Amino acid sequence: MSREQRLIDAYSHVRQQTLELVAPLSSEDCCSQPIDDVSPPKWHLGHTSWFFETFLLKPNLPDYRVCDERYAYLFNSYYESAGPRVLRSQRGRLTRPDIDAVKAYRERVDASMQLLFLEADLSAEHWQLIELGLNHEQQHQELLLTDIKYILGCNPLLPAYQSVFAEQAEAQSQGWLAIPEGLYEIGHQGAKFCFDNEQGRHKTFIHAAQIASRPVTNREYLEFIADGGYQHFEHWLSDGWAWVQQEQIKAPLYWHQTEGSEGEWQLFTLSGLKSLDLDAPVTHVSYYEADAYAAWRGARLPTEQEWEVAVLLHQPQIPEQAVFMDKHLYQPQAPSGPDFWGNVWEWTQSAYLPYPGFNKREGAVGEYNGKFMCNQMVLRGGSCATPRDHIRASYRNFFQPDKRWQFTGIRLACSQ
Repeated sequence: MSREQRLIDAYSHVRQQTLELVAPLSSEDCCSQPIDDVSPPKWHLGHTSWFFETFLLKPNLPDYRVCDERYAYLFNSYYESAGPRVLRSQRGRLTRPDIDAVKAYRERVDASMQLLFLEADLSAEHWQLIELGLNHEQQHQELLLTDIKYILGCNPLLPAYQSVFAEQAEAQSQGWLAIPEGLYEIGHQGAKFCFDNEQGRHKTFIHAAQIASRPVTNREYLEFIADGGYQHFEHWLSDGWAWVQQEQIKAPLYWHQTEGSEGEWQLFTLSGLKSLDLDAPVTHVSYYEADAYAAWRGARLPTEQEWEVAVLLHQPQIPEQAVFMDKHLYQPQAPSGPDFWGNVWEWTQSAYLPYPGFNKREGAVGEYNGKFMCNQMVLRGGSCATPRDHIRASYRNFFQPDKRWQFTGIRLACSQ
């Protein structure tokens, strides 16, 4: 199958996946925005359609007429070169267009994209943009799940999204994996798709170190809480300690304790409120919490370079135990060896910066990753919400250090 035909087939599949993710939601769910970081599910549906309309249909399909001129203002995210937009914090005010109108907009865009595939003389650059658009939509599928979880987690009823959705697998016993001192190459290689921030494969020197064979578990994190981890400033970065005090943080996001100081801990999940699985990886922690836990343990977080090298040395392939649903969403199972893939995104101690030789592309596409390389920390691995095609050794996720509504966890490292 040619690359072009593969992308045509993938277009229909990815677009349908997004609709399936919002299918269990009510129309009220689709409009909610409890915090600025969370976008209403309806907005995700509109924005991912706006991407294809703006960057492919309008420039390349003769006589294409937009569904509504105002949608460019409603559904632009952060592309300055594409014009003005609704502020991110105000996306929850968009009660109109309603969800049915947004779905109709998607249908119109999809029909026009099929015409584009049939009628337009698309160049290699156009096909690259289509592939970027599909991967962009898959990123929004992950954001959809994490945003949906936050929306439902703010509801006093704590309703389940899907009763069968499995978030995590139990971890195996922890060991330590050696990273010998040496010069290594990291960054994307090969012909498969990657985002621009993975490019610039380069050499990096790493001092001898060890990295944990699995992420930190809920049981282990409970020991930190029981030892007064949130009460002792000694473990915390200055910004992190200020964050803990200001926000009155006492446990990871979505943890609920039944009445009494010795009450049972429960965890809100996409399948509802459940007893905390002590042997599953701790998740929904900020960089501040991850760093404080590591300091309390007498360890540290790995650098992103150490993380990628450890994968290349110890688990270069996704293990056979990994199971992926038809939606391409990772559904974890307990691995038999080192566990680097898809339980939780893992904070590293690396600031999000460009690789050597990184160059932003011209135009709106150049705004995709490079403009965010400031005041954010890199995460590696992937989670239960990550599309299967995005789980690879070179993938670089990034968030500000206080963020924890994503499936973020902890892996320890230490120097030798």
